[in-house]
Amino acid sequence: MAARLQTAPTLQTTPTLNGVTHNLMPRLTKLYTRKGDDGSTALGGGQRVPKESLRVIAYGTVDELNSAIGVALAAGLAARLAETLPVIQNELFHLGSDLCFLEADKIKYKIPQIEARHITQLEKLIDEFNETVGPLENFILPGGALGSAHLHLARTICRRAERAVVALARTEPMGERVLPYLNRLSDLLFVMARYENKQRGVAEPLWNTNL
Repeated sequence: MAARLQTAPTLQTTPTLNGVTHNLMPRLTKLYTRKGDDGSTALGGGQRVPKESLRVIAYGTVDELNSAIGVALAAGLAARLAETLPVIQNELFHLGSDLCFLEADKIKYKIPQIEARHITQLEKLIDEFNETVGPLENFILPGGALGSAHLHLARTICRRAERAVVALARTEPMGERVLPYLNRLSDLLFVMARYENKQRGVAEPLWNTNL
């Protein structure tokens, strides 16, 4: 969802004949509502929660991750990465949607969520890029080409999002595929950073244990 607004957009819904409610595209009517001036925000189902709640921290960090990937793309990446990452950005909106709706509300609203196929695709991409870059010789310092450095930053934000989701999962139910997706994505961003350096002809900065 558009977590940059720190509130959930209004879902335009239409009931079907069997009583199941389906959503159309989210409708963003205003960028400000003044409702959050008291330090609260609305979840997808309309519940007001503190802005520092674990759920808001989780999907807010996913939004930060998405923005970091956008910066990496804007910096210029190898063609295969530039082709793949916008799809992942779209999936991160699915993941944000997954997080900003309570599990009970997912029965009421047909919202985009992370599915098994999304995780499978990440694993295929990891295998694809890993085949190109080859095995690790040592621990890698984040850096190298500009795009690679941006991808490493995105990877660390992804790990922070994963930690936030773990904290949330200890307190309330959440989508079962959210955590596996973030776990695979952090691995993918790592191998993508290596791939970008290889495509640019930049040597990987390695950890020197003798310094």
